[in-house]
Order: sequence, then structure tokens, then C-alpha cells
Amino acid sequence: MIWFNSDYSEGAHPEVLQKLMETNLVQTPGYGEDVYCMQAAKLIQKACGTEGVDVHFLVGGTQTNTTVIAAALRPYQGVIAAASGHINVHESGAIEATGHKVISLPGKDGKLTARQIADYVDWQANDESVEHIVQPKMVYISNPTELGTLYSKEELTEISRVCRQREVWLYLDGARLGYGLACRENDLTLPDLAQLCDVFYIGGTKVGALFGEAVVIGAEELKKDFRYHMKQRGGRLAKGRLLGLQFGVLFEDDLYFKISKHAAVLAEQIKDAFVEMGLNRFIDSPTNQQFAVLPDSVCKKLREKFEYEYWQRMDETHSAVRFCTSWATREEDVKALIEELKRLLAEEERG
Repeated sequence: MIWFNSDYSEGAHPEVLQKLMETNLVQTPGYGEDVYCMQAAKLIQKACGTEGVDVHFLVGGTQTNTTVIAAALRPYQGVIAAASGHINVHESGAIEATGHKVISLPGKDGKLTARQIADYVDWQANDESVEHIVQPKMVYISNPTELGTLYSKEELTEISRVCRQREVWLYLDGARLGYGLACRENDLTLPDLAQLCDVFYIGGTKVGALFGEAVVIGAEELKKDFRYHMKQRGGRLAKGRLLGLQFGVLFEDDLYFKISKHAAVLAEQIKDAFVEMGLNRFIDSPTNQQFAVLPDSVCKKLREKFEYEYWQRMDETHSAVRFCTSWATREEDVKALIEELKRLLAEEERG
């Protein structure tokens, strides 16, 4: 069985494992106050083009989202997200469990627009019942989005401008950030994110690490006491050096970007094959998540050899499904997937 259902099915990049083994018996202080975390933070600051950001390491995406959002908001404030946004649909109400409402707005291809954000914030601020309505104080976006789409630099710049004009925090979830930065349609860089966002995170769990996310905070107000919030949310890992070690390896010699490019190139092969086969695509994703609309009969037969993610029903006989590549995906497995799809579709056409 070959798995394309997610981008975190494998363990960690061999260089990460090697570093963990080499340093296994080294004694360090706990809770991220070790030399490895400090070195990794400096490497990330360098990649972001500024020493003016704080870098903190947490274990997973949901923990990171709840910690950042709860740290930024007062009890009466909420966070704006696309209706399809990860915090709205895939975190079991984790944000609401911290006492903050997720204010969902309809997104286009998984994305919010600057106009939407401005209109909603202005409506709340000018409504006669303003103090009876949850105050929008943060905008949450992810890049890539839940649908594998990307924000352009122009789009993110405009969203950032709107947020800063209205004193609303801009937070970017980068669980799959490497795969977005590496794809051929992308025009954003880490320095751009550090300049345009108040806070964002660099995903490691899906991009070569065993686990771990690196939070990058630019806004001075959000930097204050952030480690208290980490502790309160269970984010101060006693063996925190395990996180720093992994990000140190990933950001040494640009390994993070090299392995992300590997996934992006293979995803492009799948996308190009879908186009060649004339498949309808659920959405035109440029990243490591590729969506196709397949006959249910093909889906059933394909499952005999390949794992994929069922997405949604399209009609009585067709379903949208998702295929993910990752840093560990093998080119021969991509070729096998493409060939099997071609065979099954030809068989389907023959009836």
C-alpha cells in the first residue's frame, strides 16, 4: 500500500534523526532554554531577514493555534477565519474552548480577501450594538490554505494593510508553509511574512520533523509574556531541546526549503498528469495537495493499492479526493499512482 492521504505519514528526515541520535546523551537545561533552541532561533531569524522577531517552539499545530490566539485576545474578542479555515473545521472547537469565538466568513478557494475583512471589522465597530457583538481582533489565515491554495504577495500585503489600519492582529498558520514557499506559483518569502504578519508559524511536523512548529512573533505587544501562555497551554516541553535540534537541522544549509521543493516538484507531476488525463479538479491547487474528481468505481479500485483522502461527494457517481506529497514521497510512487489512474480510467471508459 502506497500512502498519499497526508503529508505527515512518515517519521522524520534522516538528518534530523541523525542529529537526535548524536546529541542523545548531551545534558541541557529544559523548557527550550538550551543552546540548540537558541541556535535554531537564530537560524530562523536569519531566514526571516531580521533579528527583530522572537522565535518559540511548540509541539503541534492545534496547540500552536490555541496558544497564539488565546495569548493575543481579550475574553470578549474573537478571530476571523475563512469558513473552511483549519481552526474552524478541523480543531474540535479548540479555539472556542479557550473562550474565543471563531468568526467564520465565506472564503473563495479557501482564502479571505482584504475587502471582506475590512467590511466585517467596520460593520462591528459601527453597529449600534457594538458592545454586544464579539470584537474581531485577529485575522487567521493559513498559507497554503486548507484547499492547497496560496495567497499572493499582493493579496497578503493588502490584508496586512487593512489589519494594521484597524488595529487587528494578522496571524498566519504555516503548517505546510514550506510546501507553499517552494511551489512554482509562489511569490512570497519568509522575510515578506515577517514584515507583513504580526505572528506566524513555520510548520515542522509536516515538513521533515518528527514534531514541532516554530512560532515567529514580530509584534512587540504579542512578544510580552508569551512563554507564560505557552506554559499555561502545555507548550513548554520539558525536553524542549528536541524541538530546537530539529529546526536547527532543517534551517541549516536550507534543508527545509530543499525537501519542500522535492514535495512541490512531485505534486506538480501529479497535477500535470491530471490535466493530461482530462480529469476534473475540485480546485486548482498549486501546492502539495492535489484534488481530483473521480468516478466512485475508480476510487474503490484505486484504494486497493493507494491511500488517499476522501474530500466530498460531487454527485451520485463521483467524489472529490485529495492526494498529498511530502518531503519523503518517492518519485517511483508518484509514477505508479499516475499509471494506475490511467489504467483505471481507461478501464472505466471501456465500461
